[in-house]
Amino acid sequence: MSQKKLVKDLMKKLDKLESDREKLIDKLAKALDKLEKKVEKKAAAKKTTAKKTVAKKVVTKKTPAKKTAARKVVTKKATPSKSASPAGPNTTS
Repeated sequence: MSQKKLVKDLMKKLDKLESDREKLIDKLAKALDKLEKKVEKKAAAKKTTAKKTVAKKVVTKKTPAKKTAARKVVTKKATPSKSASPAGPNTTS
């Protein structure tokens, strides 16, 4: 083959490769746009659910727990024994 023909063939192949490259870049750009839209939708959905949960938390108030009456523990006082107190009121000396 002559050099001119080889160069012409190579130029055609190069043009075809460049065209394929541009098509692939366009496909990738479209796919990236789709992914970005999905991410934005998910983020928006998360924000709305977060807002709803916050609103629920604000609306529900804690009610104070009922306080039970404190039970008094009956303590018995130790009665002094007669032998323990020799100077008690009943002693006769």
